[in-house]
Amino acid sequence: MKIYKFLLSILMLSLILGSCKKYLDVKPDSTQTKAETAEDCQLLLDNYTVMNTGYPSDGELSADDYFIQSVNYSNLTDPIDRNLYIWSANTRRAVASPQWQNPYKTVLEANLVLETVQKLQGSSTDVATLNALKGAALFYRAYAFWNVAQLYAKPYTASSAGQDLGIPLKMSTDLNDKSVRGTVQQTYDRIVQDLKDASNLLPATSSVPTRPNKAVAYAMLARTYLSMENYPDALTAASSALQLNSQLLNYNSDINPSSNTPFAPRFNKEVIFHSITYGGKTLIPNLNTARIDSNLVASYDSNDLRGQAYFKLIGSTNTYRFTGNYEGSFLASIFFNGLAVDELYLVRAECYARANKINEAMADLNTLLVTRWKTGTYLNMTATDATDALNKVLTERRKELVMRAQRWTDLRRLNKTIGTAENLKRDLGSLGAYELPANDLRYVLLIPDEVITNSGIEQNPR
Repeated sequence: MKIYKFLLSILMLSLILGSCKKYLDVKPDSTQTKAETAEDCQLLLDNYTVMNTGYPSDGELSADDYFIQSVNYSNLTDPIDRNLYIWSANTRRAVASPQWQNPYKTVLEANLVLETVQKLQGSSTDVATLNALKGAALFYRAYAFWNVAQLYAKPYTASSAGQDLGIPLKMSTDLNDKSVRGTVQQTYDRIVQDLKDASNLLPATSSVPTRPNKAVAYAMLARTYLSMENYPDALTAASSALQLNSQLLNYNSDINPSSNTPFAPRFNKEVIFHSITYGGKTLIPNLNTARIDSNLVASYDSNDLRGQAYFKLIGSTNTYRFTGNYEGSFLASIFFNGLAVDELYLVRAECYARANKINEAMADLNTLLVTRWKTGTYLNMTATDATDALNKVLTERRKELVMRAQRWTDLRRLNKTIGTAENLKRDLGSLGAYELPANDLRYVLLIPDEVITNSGIEQNPR
């Protein structure tokens, strides 16, 4: 009966968190019990709804892989989505759920596991089991923190990270702890340390891709270091992950590019960690609201199967919807934002290019692309110099990771360099034209009102 009491308490805690007005300050109900065994901890970590779904999607909503026609924009029912689409300066969500609250629920459960594992040290529980549980909890906490930081903290800049506002780093299950914003440096130091520790504790493999393993921790380290512009360490982390898992899908034989769901069922062999974003209404592909940028669609060669797999023509409109979701579905706007081998090759190729290792960069890029083109049609890319190599890698990164919830982070990072900076534009015809210049303050979203009101933390500047 103990485990049923435990599961009931977790359900009660979720309800409390979903309804409380002071999310970051509420204590658990007095009937809340703690996890007591390794089995309890594994149940927490295997809670797919909390640990693997509902990650922030407002970055994807604000990015430029898609556009909305003026007639569809006028029909949008969510006023916040409407304002985020045109980068309205003072737009913010009223409630913490789901963009802020969901990842902090993940943090809460990760911290509960960490506290329980600490209590079980020296008990009869197998050390390897405890290490795996601790490693998984550390990974999830870091993963949630990183996703929050991509929306609500400035992009990492080494010269100012020690002064820039970061995010609240919740390190215990005491929901009454006062929430404070550390610095961006503290935020990323915590993420990196958790991932390093996780990589040392996690097993080499996991039974399902919803559970992290050593390759997953290295892959997330690579993504994190890339977002920090720490390219040497990103290269090392990506290489460590690829040593453990380098499987790529062959789009000629492993998928049906013409299908509306070419990557169904979910958990294809390229995915090493599966997670998805929160599903709102605006980006739902089958409603034909969010249409893929026409210039992006035109950038794929006719022999590049990604063009067929990722996009499908909407009737006779000469516009396209997205069907390349590694979640395996095109019926909802729950997009895959997890970790996959293709991203690792792109990370390492970019880092090689930035290190002036042109041959290595092109080798990684070609290893990926030959699996994407029709058999016998791909000719290996070459580069004249490091700049040419970098440009080619970044072009293919944009084309490979469409609607993976990485574009907003890439824009924030690449905008800091003149050669890769972009000014985004939205043209709504008679409704107006809008622009988001590179490095604008609006690249950091405003924290939901509920969080500011109930925690007292500082709002992002405008």
